[in-house]
Amino acid sequence: MKREMFQAPYPPYDPTDTSGFSYDTVVKRWPVILTNIIDHVHRLLHDMTLEAQQIRDLDLSRAEELSKKTKEGQEIISEISRLKYRMARDHELENIPQDGDILVAEYNAELDSLKQASCNTWFSAPWLYAECYLYRLIRAHFNQRTYWRGFDPFSTQKEDMFKNSGAAIYQIATTLHELESEKDKLQGDPDKLEVLFKEMIQMCLWGNATDLSLLTHLSPSDIEHLQTVGKEAQEARSDFILKDDQGAVWSYIKTLANQGKRLDFVLDNAGFELFTDFVFADFLVTYTPYFSQVVFHPKLFPWFVSDVTPADFTNTISSLLSSTFFPPNSTTSPDSVAHLQQMVTRWKNYIEKGIFTLATDISNGQKMTEFWNGPWPYWNMNELAPELGQWLSGSGLVIFKVSPLAGSFPLLSLRTNKADVAVGIDEKVAENLDNKGEKWRVSGKYALVSFLPGRIIQ
Repeated sequence: MKREMFQAPYPPYDPTDTSGFSYDTVVKRWPVILTNIIDHVHRLLHDMTLEAQQIRDLDLSRAEELSKKTKEGQEIISEISRLKYRMARDHELENIPQDGDILVAEYNAELDSLKQASCNTWFSAPWLYAECYLYRLIRAHFNQRTYWRGFDPFSTQKEDMFKNSGAAIYQIATTLHELESEKDKLQGDPDKLEVLFKEMIQMCLWGNATDLSLLTHLSPSDIEHLQTVGKEAQEARSDFILKDDQGAVWSYIKTLANQGKRLDFVLDNAGFELFTDFVFADFLVTYTPYFSQVVFHPKLFPWFVSDVTPADFTNTISSLLSSTFFPPNSTTSPDSVAHLQQMVTRWKNYIEKGIFTLATDISNGQKMTEFWNGPWPYWNMNELAPELGQWLSGSGLVIFKVSPLAGSFPLLSLRTNKADVAVGIDEKVAENLDNKGEKWRVSGKYALVSFLPGRIIQ
């Protein structure tokens, strides 16, 4: 029997509240994103024009191709400029054009419903829909051109940010290397593993190498000391973690020993954050007895600027293995460079063996992955993407970087607060922070570690 989709008992979050993050998004954040795309394409067109002029006498065919691509790029700039103009003036959202890519009908059907409800303009549409719609529309503007189809307008931005993370990445690689000699002992000692597990959570939660200071230069004899110091560091950071289920998720994970369980990682940001996701997955598969496989779930196309696409996933491995990707740093030791090579080579081998797998590479994975690029709340997953819901229901643990959602699978949510929505926080805690006048919901200074065990849906 088919279940009806859950309907929230309150209106969707939208920009009509001018004091909220959603309003600031339409007024400031989205226009900046569109301007950055325009500027990026402008720079590319400038370079193409110069190249075409230089090679016209040597390679006429290539020069003509660059000329055609430049003309299409100018059309894209015109369309995105028009989009920015319409957004600022609260015009209606227009249908996604047929571009031969996914979810056009779904987005336009939802837009028709919003039009009937008279909330189909940039300052009245539900924030979730409008944000997703924006990236799907940007995708269509590039897809409709011969020479720009599938282009990622954020790839350079993602790569540049990643290149700035070299020092932290080498540091973490050395940390993992120093665990190698203790691997056999660690797998049989849940107490020591718990300390390291919580540090890994901190790393993924904050995406900041300074939070790994306790793991730096770890030697075998340091692990005992770390059990004590680690607890003190956890307490020092606890004021910034408004919901902390680290103990609960570890208690659950310990029940999975030697069962060959699968971990599912729903990816968020590319670059350093994806690197820390790889490190966390590596730790759980290589150094603990709780998981034997990891499936990483990307977005199918460029999303929310920095979300991981299949190309980002692949490029991360090749970039980390390149000796020239990160700028030279006098503080980076040859040993750390070697440690990174060894660690990422292990990841590459895991990918080749299917221990690490991209969701798009599994059976029906392409179709399952479409859901992440849709305009829907995650609570409608089982109705709108039953194959994905069924897949995740078979997981030992699913790690998200969003607010938690109850479902038929055990879920660990690691989220820094960067939007008004915050789930599972004690009302008194929220009240106290509000009274202080802090922008705690959106500043990224505070975080949530939420665990929800799976439940069987009848």
